[in-house]
Amino acid sequence: MPRDPQTPSSSLLSSIGSPADLKALSLPELHTLAEEIRGFVIDTVCECGGHLGPSLGVVELTIALHYVYDFARDRLVWDVGHQCYPHKIITGRRDRFPTLRQFGGVSGFPKREESPYDHFGTGHAGTSVSAALGMALARDAANEEHAVVAVVGDGAAAAGMVFEALNHAGESGTNLTVVLNDNAWSISKSVGAMAEYLNRLITTPVYNRLRSELWRITGLLPAESKARARKLAHLFQESVKNLLVPGTMFEELGFRYIGPVNGHNLSALIRTMRYVCSLPGPVLVHVVTEKGKGYGPAECDDQKLHGVGPFDRDTGPKPDAGSMTFTKVFSSTLIDLARSDEQIVAITAAMPSGTGLDQFAREFPRRFFDVGIAEQHAVTLAAGMATGGLRPVVAIYSTFLQRAYDQVVHDVCLQNLPVVFALDRGGLVGEDGPTHHGVFDLSYLRPIPNLVIIAPSDEAELQRALAFAVAHPGPVAVRYPRGRGPGTGLSRDLEPLKLGTARLLRPGADVAILGVGPLVYDGLEAAALLASRGVEASVLDCRFVKPLDEVAVRRVVEGVRLVVTIEDNALAGGFGSAISELLAGSPGRPPVVSAGIPDSFVVHGAISALRERLGLTPAGLVATIEGALAAH
Repeated sequence: MPRDPQTPSSSLLSSIGSPADLKALSLPELHTLAEEIRGFVIDTVCECGGHLGPSLGVVELTIALHYVYDFARDRLVWDVGHQCYPHKIITGRRDRFPTLRQFGGVSGFPKREESPYDHFGTGHAGTSVSAALGMALARDAANEEHAVVAVVGDGAAAAGMVFEALNHAGESGTNLTVVLNDNAWSISKSVGAMAEYLNRLITTPVYNRLRSELWRITGLLPAESKARARKLAHLFQESVKNLLVPGTMFEELGFRYIGPVNGHNLSALIRTMRYVCSLPGPVLVHVVTEKGKGYGPAECDDQKLHGVGPFDRDTGPKPDAGSMTFTKVFSSTLIDLARSDEQIVAITAAMPSGTGLDQFAREFPRRFFDVGIAEQHAVTLAAGMATGGLRPVVAIYSTFLQRAYDQVVHDVCLQNLPVVFALDRGGLVGEDGPTHHGVFDLSYLRPIPNLVIIAPSDEAELQRALAFAVAHPGPVAVRYPRGRGPGTGLSRDLEPLKLGTARLLRPGADVAILGVGPLVYDGLEAAALLASRGVEASVLDCRFVKPLDEVAVRRVVEGVRLVVTIEDNALAGGFGSAISELLAGSPGRPPVVSAGIPDSFVVHGAISALRERLGLTPAGLVATIEGALAAH
């Protein structure tokens, strides 16, 4: 029985009910609190799983921010949001934190409806500076004076949207603080004696008074000399920065650069943030942290313990037992295909291990491209490659491809280029919740001309879908879920699917169950349960959402009392909609009932619990079918 992480009653952490309680602590007590928070995060993630490494790296930074600012009044935006665990513990959710990512429990990301201290929901990367700038401009419009802080880190700083926002923020001149959490997944500058000295120097009032005084003195010179003197002073200042301070780019964008600061030195952090509060205009604070700080296994392998399931604290995560997940099938199949086709290249947006492309990268390093958190660039890069004769396979989580929709439409499909979109995490993903559920892809991709959409139901079908996709002369999206397949085994010969062909898995005269993806197997179980109750149901694995196998669909629905569609996707515009559109106007058409994701965002929780709640289980499908038969 897993133990429930609890805070010892004698600990400092037990006395922290809100950020206001921090302000009564001494610096030594804050150091003690940091270690208690770190231990509490580790204990909780051991039981619940979650984003361990990123949150361990920002413990001191989180304490310093809440110690200096009052985020009951000020505003704080985390980016990427999975860095927020210490923030949640400090802001009144300590007692509920052991429910992290569980159904009905604390979300793994900032969530506005969960706490007044979560000022903006950030499940995807690169949004914080835009959101924070919007908050700052709204503050200015209301003639208010609260501070606005955005914390950008864990790779988010490379997102194109961050640079767009920095450019606008610098031009706006409004009061805004951007904290760059550099944990070697972004800019990664070392922190040493010189760096700390420079930071201490540029944050001292003496230094800044001298800087201002130089500008004032040059202003007293005669007009014919003032411009030249100020230009020389500026050039000297820029030369010094180029030699000593790694922040010239940000200053060119209109930000005052402060740093680098040791992100685990509470004294330096508090001193720096107090100073920053006094500065007008946009300020960027460069903080260097260590991902996984304080937990040996996470410090040694920051990728493996970036996001993790439950594990033993003493031994760390167990080695992968080799279970055949859809991601592994995709990875091994793509490698097999690439061995016989040198034109196949692979692209990902900062998710080489999550998409399984790390294996591809090891075997074909010159044919692998990780573009960072830049999904738009990834898609158009693939389009450009395709015009040069390559066969790019873009492996991106379903939820993240949403960010490149225009590029999919305009740069790939409009030009009918042979780009393969491998959409990992299609459907419900579980504990990461609504920002990560891939339940909209069939709906947003289906209207796009030229695009073929396949949702394979098992491991062998995924292999055959990929073999088809890399040979097809136009764009193809292959969509598959997180986790293990049904266990039907692998294809021996990688025979490609034939365009727009379905397969009949079970005949039946009373009900036609049409599905795509692994839920087809739930349909098979439902059909077996119905047969025991005297109802014969056929099951058709449609495979292709676009183009549909119209002949097979019309054949299987002929003469039945009810048609049921099943999908792990939004009902609006999805596979069920495609079937209804196909059958609309057909004489004697049976009623169509669709099972899938309703018009609401699905909360976080175990996939099994979510599917049961949505009726996407064999028993749930039987209940839906029997209810529909009774009604008709």
